[in-house]
Amino acid sequence: MKRITLLLSLACIATLSTKTMAQSEFSSGLIGVGVVTKNINKSLDFYLNVIGMQKVGEFDIDGEFGTSSGLTDGLAFHVDVLKLQDSPDANQWKLMSFKKEGSHPMPKYIHDDTGMQYITIMVNSLDPVLKRIKVHKVKLMGNTPIPLGETDHFVLVQDPDGTIIELIGPLK
Repeated sequence: MKRITLLLSLACIATLSTKTMAQSEFSSGLIGVGVVTKNINKSLDFYLNVIGMQKVGEFDIDGEFGTSSGLTDGLAFHVDVLKLQDSPDANQWKLMSFKKEGSHPMPKYIHDDTGMQYITIMVNSLDPVLKRIKVHKVKLMGNTPIPLGETDHFVLVQDPDGTIIELIGPLK
């Protein structure tokens, strides 16, 4: 009996150690997403004035750093940093443009291409977002908004480059 208890205790310690190791591997639970756009002005307008994000910063990458880091082949670029909330606990949406067309077709559905196809944004109320969508003449995808459960609804739109934005929350 003592042996079984000892084995179970060791198994629990090993499991907890593995979980602790995995949890401590990252210094932050946040993800910063870099998004290359065709037209930075259209994308900034969409994310700031339709979705409702806030610009919280910006920075430049020079050609030398672009090359040495492997980000570019020597091209310098500017990055605008947006967040849903101006909080250290909010993920970063980093927009940049190299003023060229994308190499993939504009997706109509999430299965049309590989890689990141959509993001989900949870909102307190869809009403103000739907008003901004209408004012900016952004097309709703599918038959959205559609109900999800008892209170929440689901809205789907696309940014100027085709990234699908899934908005979820109550209508009011």
